[in-house]
Amino acid sequence: MQVGWQDARIARGLAVQFADLARTEAAGSRVIGWKVGFGAPAALEKFSLAAPVVGHLLDRAPLASPARVAVADWVRPVIEPEVAVTMGRDLPAGADRAQALAAIATLGPVLELADLAFPPEDIERIVATNIYQRHLVLGPQRAAEAGFPDALRARVWHDGQALAVPEPLHALTGDPIDVVRHVAAVLAAAGRGLRAGEIVITGSVVSPVFGGAGTRVRFALDPIGEVEVALG
Repeated sequence: MQVGWQDARIARGLAVQFADLARTEAAGSRVIGWKVGFGAPAALEKFSLAAPVVGHLLDRAPLASPARVAVADWVRPVIEPEVAVTMGRDLPAGADRAQALAAIATLGPVLELADLAFPPEDIERIVATNIYQRHLVLGPQRAAEAGFPDALRARVWHDGQALAVPEPLHALTGDPIDVVRHVAAVLAAAGRGLRAGEIVITGSVVSPVFGGAGTRVRFALDPIGEVEVALG
């Protein structure tokens, strides 16, 4: 097992992803932040990973809540309730937890929408193609305060039915502060950086919700607020 970008599969996948990203940026798109994926214990074990993999978020990704998203041409829609953090200052590789927490300006609920266009078996291909990312539906944000992340509580509903949320909130994702530190390290190794104003979505707090037209997911992150999406 190797850590993050030191894993040759991840390094090759990131090289392809970032080359594609450079072309996308040259065409006028803008990076607004970063995502992690496959950080749940079962996924780490399946792919022999020591940390989640990292992808990017573009300025065309965000949607306002409540959102309605047409998915007729998607292969397998997935919705993931996550904690989003917005950076208030740049965060270098090697920052400790206190520095990472101090660099976080706001946090709040987000629903990530992904499309499993191919089976999740080849981690290099998954990273190269930006971890299935399609959209994110951002909810209200508030300033990070003492007690983050332990003071947060999540409630998730799938088609009106409450889902069980593991305790602690970050049982499936790892501590979000450590996730932010990991993203900063990966980006630095790839020749980029985690910058002020960028968003980091830190991983699904429940098992991913698979759905199709008619699926509705609502996510409340107490005490901040909630976010909702319906697939059409």
